[in-house]
Amino acid sequence: MPRTLLTGNHAAGRVLALAGEANRAARGCCGGAYPITPQTEIIEYLRGVNFTRGRIVPVESEHSAMAVCIGAALAGARAFTASSANGLSYMTENVFAAGYYRLPIVMIAVNRTLGPPWNIWVDQGDSLALRDAAWLQFYTEAHQDLVDTILLAFRVAEDARVLLPAMVALDGFVVSHTQMVVDLPTQEQVDAFLPPCRVPHALRADHPATVGGLTWPAETAHHRREIQEAMERVPAVLEEALDAFERCFGRRPSGALAETQTEDAETVLISCNTMSRTLRDVIRARREAGEKVGMINCKLFRPFPRQALLDSIGQATRVGVLDRNHSPGSGGVFWQEVAATFGGTAQRDGRVIQDYIVGLGGGDVTPAVLNEVVDDLRRRNHAAAPVWREVAL
Repeated sequence: MPRTLLTGNHAAGRVLALAGEANRAARGCCGGAYPITPQTEIIEYLRGVNFTRGRIVPVESEHSAMAVCIGAALAGARAFTASSANGLSYMTENVFAAGYYRLPIVMIAVNRTLGPPWNIWVDQGDSLALRDAAWLQFYTEAHQDLVDTILLAFRVAEDARVLLPAMVALDGFVVSHTQMVVDLPTQEQVDAFLPPCRVPHALRADHPATVGGLTWPAETAHHRREIQEAMERVPAVLEEALDAFERCFGRRPSGALAETQTEDAETVLISCNTMSRTLRDVIRARREAGEKVGMINCKLFRPFPRQALLDSIGQATRVGVLDRNHSPGSGGVFWQEVAATFGGTAQRDGRVIQDYIVGLGGGDVTPAVLNEVVDDLRRRNHAAAPVWREVAL
């Protein structure tokens, strides 16, 4: 694997191109392309790729970009795109359609604050607004994690036991526009890792069919249950994909969760994306000072890995959740999932589960901010309303 200095956006574009080209012996690849800051460089890169069998289609809107992906996947092609913020909102109808059609599309979501008021910096509200669509959701903490997770997303989404689209999220500007050295896979390695994309319900000229027609209530309920069952198979399929990745590339990326110092921790914090990189340094420093603290990086958000999370938290009595997002009237979205994992309450059997709203609208989540969170959590005997850590005006 050649080591290359790349921005997050160019790393994403390169890996999407490699994945698309890897399907050249099957039905090829296709993607819809529409620009929006801070993901524009991804589709700009893809527009310059000469695929052996495939093309990137420039369109007039994000809604149409996902429509192109739907049409391509229904034709049996490997399909992908990228978007951000209000672009994701605009394509919402087709995001839901892609999931309900059971099409293994991969989309890169460069997290950016939804407007108005307009803000181009990172906030996870855009991708998390789609949490009830039938999509897998992965959250990546750095450039290498992004590269590896995109390949894993294709492998899992296209598995016959899953056949659901996958979204891979990264922090806008913090990852998308900064450069880091990554081990970029070769085309031969990606060819070996990704089997040909097979969409079993792809349209065929010799057997015309209607897709997405009217159904009765019982059929719809059965359809949704099948999606739930597919989601429940994802953790096992992901573990198999990680095994295959290790055989192919000689190293093993993190899976649904990645723990740091949780074995005997009394206090555990849960985070995702680039906040995890900063938090990991804070946790290590606290451990050196003799404090029993640990952390869990949550990469897989949909399906939410409840049992794995319970196992990772273990006997810790104080659990803090870092949310770079906000659901009005409820608090942080990740916190809601963690609380639901513990029976839907912020306090259970003497365990405190506290929500911390940090970094909204691109505010810096620095070591100083995280040390304040750790201090607050370690002092708590009772959970309270979400604690807001806002940037001073």
